[in-house]
Amino acid sequence: MGQVIQFDQLEAIRTRLEQDGKRIVLTNGHFDLLHVGHLRYLKAARELGDVLVVGINDDATTTDRKGLRRPILPEQERAELVAGLTCVDFSVIFHEPTADRLIETLRPDVYVKGGDYTPDPDGRGTLLPEAPTVERIGGEVRILPLESGHSTSAIEERIVTRWLAHGQSEW
Repeated sequence: MGQVIQFDQLEAIRTRLEQDGKRIVLTNGHFDLLHVGHLRYLKAARELGDVLVVGINDDATTTDRKGLRRPILPEQERAELVAGLTCVDFSVIFHEPTADRLIETLRPDVYVKGGDYTPDPDGRGTLLPEAPTVERIGGEVRILPLESGHSTSAIEERIVTRWLAHGQSEW
């Protein structure tokens, strides 16, 4: 089981891990309402190295990206839930719209994102904004396939649909 760390602890942790010869893997996301797709993704990311660090988008960034109904769970709880998974070594909340500063500070060997992103402009999906930063620090970008049918938005929609189907018109 991992631990939630503060952003200012990253450099010391990175130094210790590098001295121990550990291969550092970094990923990041909102992780709002943990589901099996998240778990499978994080397990696959962990297999790419010795230590998995997960950046958690803060509440403000999550609202900006996902809309006013999100996040459902506050950032501190999301970070604690993710750190509680056995495949995660550390989780850390970050406040910027991209993970560039997180990447520059941690300098991971591998930066992992889901299959809805592409590291190059000719690929399919959303262009990964952090790819140039990962390249600059000498890291490797890995895109992992998404778990079809698993998303927080799909869970949210299922809850609302079931609620309304049983005669409930309001929360």
